[in-house]
Amino acid sequence: MERAGWVVSVLIALFLVGASAVPKLMGMEAAIEPMHVVGWDARYLILIGCIELACAALFLIPRTALLGAVLTTGLLGGALAANLRVGNPLFSHTLFSLYLGAALWLALWLRDPTLRQLFPLRR
Repeated sequence: MERAGWVVSVLIALFLVGASAVPKLMGMEAAIEPMHVVGWDARYLILIGCIELACAALFLIPRTALLGAVLTTGLLGGALAANLRVGNPLFSHTLFSLYLGAALWLALWLRDPTLRQLFPLRR
């Protein structure tokens, strides 16, 4: 169970870094255009990219994983709200943050026995 949690955790971190943070840090059009769609100025790209990198790193370090999950959840909540505000497609854009957040918490639950004790599955 823990191994599956680590696999999902690494995949989520790779997505946050490779598909989200790096394009922002490099100022790629793939990051600039969605920012304009939700009404954010491109000058925030570096800041948001750094926050995403920090969240991914905190999530992967066992001692700070819970903090990383909480901070990433906040980041994803902001992304969800921004997409909802401008009326982006619900299931593909707006709720993507919810999907990613659910996977993030599932991964942490799978890899952390203390979290599994706190939130056990009931039969």
